[in-house]
This record gives sequence, C-alpha cells and structure tokens, in this order.
Amino acid sequence: MTTPEKSVVKELPVAESLKAIARASPLNAMLVFIPVSWALNWALPAENSNKDTLVFVFSFLAIIPLAKLLGYATEELAQHVGSTLAGLLNATLGNAVELIVAIIALAKCQLRIVQSSLVGSILSNLLLVLGMCFFAGGLKYSEQGFGASATQLNSSLLTISVIAVLLPAAFHFTAQLDPNTETRDILAVSRGTSLILLVIYIGYLLFQLWSHAKLFEDDYSDVQKSVEYDHTIKKRQKASEQQLAERAKRPFIPNGSLTDEPIRMDSIGNSTSRANTNSSAVARMITARADQGEHPTTMPKDGANPSHYPMDAEAAEKDVHEEATINRVVTVALLVVVTVLVGVTAEWLVDSIDGLTDKGVISKEFVGIILLPIVGNAAEHVTAVTVSVKDKLNLSLSVAAGSSLQIALFVIPVIVILGWIMGKPMTLLFDPYESIVLFFSVLVVNYVVQDGKSNWLEGFLLMLLYVILALTFWFYPGVDPITC
Repeated sequence: MTTPEKSVVKELPVAESLKAIARASPLNAMLVFIPVSWALNWALPAENSNKDTLVFVFSFLAIIPLAKLLGYATEELAQHVGSTLAGLLNATLGNAVELIVAIIALAKCQLRIVQSSLVGSILSNLLLVLGMCFFAGGLKYSEQGFGASATQLNSSLLTISVIAVLLPAAFHFTAQLDPNTETRDILAVSRGTSLILLVIYIGYLLFQLWSHAKLFEDDYSDVQKSVEYDHTIKKRQKASEQQLAERAKRPFIPNGSLTDEPIRMDSIGNSTSRANTNSSAVARMITARADQGEHPTTMPKDGANPSHYPMDAEAAEKDVHEEATINRVVTVALLVVVTVLVGVTAEWLVDSIDGLTDKGVISKEFVGIILLPIVGNAAEHVTAVTVSVKDKLNLSLSVAAGSSLQIALFVIPVIVILGWIMGKPMTLLFDPYESIVLFFSVLVVNYVVQDGKSNWLEGFLLMLLYVILALTFWFYPGVDPITC
C-alpha cells in the first residue's frame, strides 16, 4: 500500500517544491485574507456592531484557498503511495475542512451549526455540484455516460444513511416519553447507529478499493459512451476534409517526412510515386472512416501506417503520466500547516456566526446549510465541473456523490462519537425539515442517475432545486430538538 504503482522519478528539492505550491492554483492569491481575518478578530473591539460580519466574511474567503491547498497536498501525497492507500487518503481527507469546522462547532456546543453544515454538504454535492457537472458537460455533449452500477450503489448507500437520520426524528415525534428519558434513549440510538454506519463505510471502502475496484473504472462494461451534438460532428468532419485536401497536395513517405523520390507519371498522367500512392490510399481510408461517423482525430496521419494511428487529444491526456510536483516531506508539512490554519480560521468563523445571525438578516440554518458547505467544497466544485467538460463524468460523480457518501457514512458518525467522547449531546436527531429535504433530494438524484446518462436539462433542474432550497432556508428559523 505504501509503494506507488509508478515510481517517483526524483525527489524534488525543497525550493522547487515551494515554487510548485505557490503556482498550484490562482486561488492562492486569496491567502491574503488569512491575516486579515485574524487581525480583524483581534483588533476590532467586541462592541463594534460590524465585527462579527467582517470576521465571518474574511474567514469565509480565507478558508477557500486553504481547502484547495489541502486537496492539492492530498493528491501529491497520493503520488508517493500505492493506489489503495491513495484512495483511502482521498476518501479520508476529501472532507477534512467540513470535519474541522464541525469539530470546532461541536466543541463550542453549536449543535445546530454542526448538523446543518453536514446536511448542507450533502445537499450541496448532490444538487449544486452534480447539477453543474451535468449542465456544463451537457453544453458540449448531447448525452454523457457514466458507470450506472457504481452510481446506483452510492445512491443505495446514501438512502441507507438518510434512513438512519430519519429514524431518530420518527422516534422523537411518535414516542410519548418524558424529555429526560427521550434524550437518553435518542443518544443511545444515535451512538449505536453511528458505530454501525462506520462499519458500513469500512465495508464500502473494501468494496471500492479492493474486491470490486474495476466497477469504478472508466472502461467498465456498463459505462455508456458520450454522444456529441450533430452540428459538432459535422463541423469537425468538414474541418478534417479540408485538412486532408490540403495534405493530399504534398507527397509524404510513411514516417511523415517529405520524400526526395521523384514523382513519376504513368501513360495517362497519374502519379506512380510510392509516397503519393501510400498517401492517397490513407486519404481514401480516412475519408471513408469520416463518412461512417468516426472521430477524425483518431485517423492516421498522411503516410502513416493505418494500424498505428495516434490517440485523440482526450485519450492522450488520459495517458499522460502524472508525477509528484513536491517531495514527500514538504507534502506532509503542507498538510500539517494547512490543517492548523484551517482550524484556527474556522474557529473565528464559528465564533462570528451568532453575531452575524442575531441581526435577523439571515438564519443559522442558511449559514449552516448553504454558506459553510460552499467554503468546504469550493475547490472540489471547480474540479468536478472542469473534468465533466472533458468527458470524465465518472470522476465528477466520484467527487459529488462520493463526497456526499463520505459525509453520510463517515463524517456524521465520527462527529456523533466525538460528541460522546467530549460529553456533548450530539445525536442523529436532525431538524425535521432538514431531514425531509435530505430524503427527497437523495430520491430525486437517484431517479436522475438511474439510466446511466445525463444531459444539460437534468443538471439545470438540479441546480434550480438547490436554489429553491436556499431560498427556503434563508427564512427558515430552525429548531433545536436537543441542546447542550
């Protein structure tokens, strides 16, 4: 597990590693908000009515580049280990920001913020991120295919986790018990259920990374091919025909270089040059393939052996060997430093929530359900949408649906167990409205992905559904079934 499949060519020096970190993302420019948020938290007096608002805004902006760097460090560390351990690292650290924010809020007994931020992370990934992936990819492709079996498995596991969240709410509204007895029983049920959910998550990791790893690969048998728009195909074919017409005027030898062989003409004026004959034959074959609708970029070059034509641009991109850009020591140091910065900045963020929501402009539910998930998932959002346009929808789904599954089966149970250790009454008794919204969102996504294909309209509907939910949570006051 600690041996990479492709060995790192060289151990880069520290200076080059630091330069690579600085150039890792344009979001690094937002790191300037870290000292700004800290200075505002320390410098502004508590009597200042705008202190909490300013601290929240700048802390919010500061965590976004930190989340991106945390993901970058995780990917780099994965280059130094085997594929199994790399998958485990990505699964564990993929939601590190949400976990850190939840732990800090739990320590401060902000149970509503903890619960709403975790539910919001699931909703954000399932509706906003997945919707944006389908929409962005659908603008380029008429239909995009993905692994239906793996996606359905994720949907089934999400449904199980949502049922685990709904059961304590059903217990709360149906059991006729005094408050003390009910609180004790719900805590016991939540803690036991959380342990079981963690066992399910471990089984899922074994299934995904070991026993059925091929099920999650791009070339698995149930992954449907993406379909481009007709006008895109015709435009590419026309450009290919024009290019072939220009190339046909130039003589080539099989290796693609210009020939010095003189052009000999037969009795009726046709060229008998070996290079021209070969080029013409290849051109006829390419034209025939284009007429059959094959991808022009997969055609052989002039004079090339037809059985050894190059891959298209996307296939070549997938075959590029990725190497680590920073060394192992710097990678671990980056993980530690970024985690500490996220922890401190998140503490200022959580501390400022009460002052922000006390003004009555927005509710705690909106902060937890909508704003905090944006902080933790901003970098993942950009990655998922970018790769969907490149027709790598399986990777987008692993980011969106996979991240939601990690929160439901790993982060939420861990937070409940940590609350048990810390003496905080953290339960699976979520706000009833949040639980209902979560259940129907999982149900909608399950219907959308069951055919193994997507288009822009499905993504458009998922995004608008998320906007509707954001509008309702702006005004929803929320309830506290169990408080500290």
